[in-house]
Amino acid sequence: MLNGLWLGFFIVAAVSALAQWLIGGNAGIFATMVESIFAMAKLSVDVMVLLFGTLTLWLGFLRIAEKAGIVDWLAKALGPLFLRLMPEVPAGHPAIGLITLNMAANTLGLDNAATPIGLKAMRALQELNPSTTVASNAQILFLVLNASSLTLLPVTIFMYRAQQGAADPTLVFLPILLATSCSTIVGLLSVSIMQRLRLWDPVVLAYLIPGALLLGGFMALLTALSATALASLSSILGNLTMFGMIMLFLVIGALRKVKVYEAFVEGAKEGFDVAKNLLPYLVAMLCAVGVLRASGALDFGLDGIRHLVQWAGWDTRFVDALPTAMVKPFSGSAARAMLIETMKTQGVDSFPALVAATIQGSTETTFYVLAVYFGAVSIQRARHAVGCALLAELAGVLGAIGVCYWFFG
Repeated sequence: MLNGLWLGFFIVAAVSALAQWLIGGNAGIFATMVESIFAMAKLSVDVMVLLFGTLTLWLGFLRIAEKAGIVDWLAKALGPLFLRLMPEVPAGHPAIGLITLNMAANTLGLDNAATPIGLKAMRALQELNPSTTVASNAQILFLVLNASSLTLLPVTIFMYRAQQGAADPTLVFLPILLATSCSTIVGLLSVSIMQRLRLWDPVVLAYLIPGALLLGGFMALLTALSATALASLSSILGNLTMFGMIMLFLVIGALRKVKVYEAFVEGAKEGFDVAKNLLPYLVAMLCAVGVLRASGALDFGLDGIRHLVQWAGWDTRFVDALPTAMVKPFSGSAARAMLIETMKTQGVDSFPALVAATIQGSTETTFYVLAVYFGAVSIQRARHAVGCALLAELAGVLGAIGVCYWFFG
């Protein structure tokens, strides 16, 4: 899948460049494309340097949380909920703890760190699956929750914005929180309908209703604020939440007699190992996206969409953020490349870049998650997993666009 997508970028770019040369007389298009390849290769290394630090930092803190028992506590706290949502998983099964840890990594926006944990959780769920080739209900729910990717602290998005020179990298904190809530709610509801889960169960409602009331009250509070106040609040909450979570991990770890420094270094080493394997993929996708943009093919496609949006009488500023949304279901690395490229060409704090960052933080990569997670346990029939995940992803994209017009429009 990724092979075809990556090759397709170059083929489309080549066709577009030939058309510009033979029809438009632009003989310099090939020099522009070659220059873009080298520029994107350099940008990949610049991004990678910061990515090394970010993953190393947060996996270090996550290991402290794990050794301090915070993850186990979360597993116990969420156990009654998972018992209703995944009735085939016995109480206390190791899969619950792994799912909780995976969700914690996703919540922190550490999608690269969440993947290896998620694979362990999927293998644990496969041990309970009576079929070797057909996805179980629990595996489908887990996959859709990963695809919707509830993100409360999108540190990697903040990192990309910081790397591109954003004055306030956490400006998109609240928009991402609201957009990812849309995708997660739609994902959960779609799976519950397909699997006939009893969301009205008293235990499930005891978890969902307070969360829904809190989110609803929070949104009601936000409606009373101006766009300037919303942006300021997003910045304050983003930074406060990030530092508060770090202190929470450290304080609880110290109280539990965890050697926090040693635990941090242990987790940081894992973060370094995860990060160093990402450079080839980042170079590959950024160079492909750079060639596509330099050839004029991407601009041509976006112009077509822009004309349709204008014909419908809508504002067109969000159109430049759509490349991130269009490739997100297929490749996380391609979506990251599109996001970075949008920030570089449009300006890191431009409206399209803010929308693209919010889209990137609101959902995961459906087909990539499907291929990796189900492929790891040799699942061949995904059943309703794809439809529910794509529906959640669409809700996240539409929510991101709407929320950005609310905050920054």
